[in-house]
Amino acid sequence: MKKTLLFLYQLFIFAPIFILATIITAVTVMIGCLAGNRKFWGYYPPRYWSKLTCRLALCRIKVIRKGVLDPDKSYVFIPNHQGAFDIFLIYGYLNQNIKWVQKQELRKIPFVGIASEIAGHVFVDQKNLKSMKDTIAKTEAQLDKGASMVIFPEGARTYTGKMGRFKRGAFVIAKEMNLEIVPITVNGPFDLMKINTYFINPCKLELTVHEPISTAGLTEDNMSEFIDHCREIVHSGLWEKYK
Repeated sequence: MKKTLLFLYQLFIFAPIFILATIITAVTVMIGCLAGNRKFWGYYPPRYWSKLTCRLALCRIKVIRKGVLDPDKSYVFIPNHQGAFDIFLIYGYLNQNIKWVQKQELRKIPFVGIASEIAGHVFVDQKNLKSMKDTIAKTEAQLDKGASMVIFPEGARTYTGKMGRFKRGAFVIAKEMNLEIVPITVNGPFDLMKINTYFINPCKLELTVHEPISTAGLTEDNMSEFIDHCREIVHSGLWEKYK
């Protein structure tokens, strides 16, 4: 009975409201950004859209802040990647004006893809080396404008709930821009919506924002050690079942 009610809720309440809210948010972002204030319109409508989506999914939200962040300062945020709802959880509850580095395939999503591009989010073709270099340049341009960047260092979501290895891209960008790295631990989205399915399973979502880490003194010689240290911090905040 519970599964039947949840299916009906998702079909007749969650999906229609989510689709309508997505279209309204995307159009609002496009109009607002083209009108000139991209920093405001590229962040606040998606933020409240993300909060709405988490609540529509009947999730309980918990946010743990271990460090103090300056809202006017640029950072490079590095979360683990559990599922599609990572984006909604981070966008809605991080409380920092952010841009995303995201897969090229997401540009094809109706309304959302073009709105993301207009808002200044960066798309990357992970199979193309030249595109990766272009991504670094585009990311640096956005950071120059006072935004922070969110980059999933694993590159793709987990299939098992366990964390994968961290790639270098986010750390190279932070080093070149002399920005602090902020590890983020995400718990719950893996169970909320399994990969390759659109069926939601309401659960608790938890976002842990760790203390910023300086990249001063970061070199090629100690890069691997620094990346491992950041990964350990993200891993330390995982629920036991994801470790």
